[in-house]
Amino acid sequence: MSFHSRIGRAGGTKIKRALGVQAALEWAFRVEKAQLELPLPQDVTEDGFGFGLEYVLLQRAALGCKVDGGQHKIGGYTHEDAEVIAATVAGIPDSLGGKRMAIRVAELARAGLTPDWMPGAVPRCLPVEVKRNQHGERASTIVVGTERVLTRGKWRTVEVLACPVTFSPHPHQIDTARRAYDDWWQALGWIRDGLISGEMLRDVEVTSAMPVPQPWTRGRAPG
Repeated sequence: MSFHSRIGRAGGTKIKRALGVQAALEWAFRVEKAQLELPLPQDVTEDGFGFGLEYVLLQRAALGCKVDGGQHKIGGYTHEDAEVIAATVAGIPDSLGGKRMAIRVAELARAGLTPDWMPGAVPRCLPVEVKRNQHGERASTIVVGTERVLTRGKWRTVEVLACPVTFSPHPHQIDTARRAYDDWWQALGWIRDGLISGEMLRDVEVTSAMPVPQPWTRGRAPG
């Protein structure tokens, strides 16, 4: 069923399609092929570049004009709500990641993905190198020193061996992945609040639903 066929009327009131913010983003970027138009750097004038979509939307909202869609989607019409959503994403503030986060949000939505927070990842201590032969596998060792030992009444010099180890995945990798997920989640919260308070969407209603916050803590015993 197409997007427009889901819009009906009940008692003369237009029924909007209710979507959580992640679903709304995926609809805008993945289905409607909305394009992300980022604001120009402050040291670049808009002469010769044209006004960004966000600026146009704000001006049209101030004038009470309808937003015209269709200028971006190749071979078809881009729904105006999708363009409003894309413009909102472009306005993510620097405190939440700015342009880089906007690009990240749009890329994930276009691919229909959620950031990989490395579910189930637990650092494991592993040898840095493993040698294989006909007898199987064994961890490689290195000489870290020598010791004098008394063997059968004689002093001998023996090498002290150690097995270099590493942690995989490294705890830093897991922490980085989970911070990135949390940053994305915070950005989606900002987008959700902006779309709800802005009241600029005609056919879509963004609900308060959000992706799971810090899913790696689910099922963990309190303590």
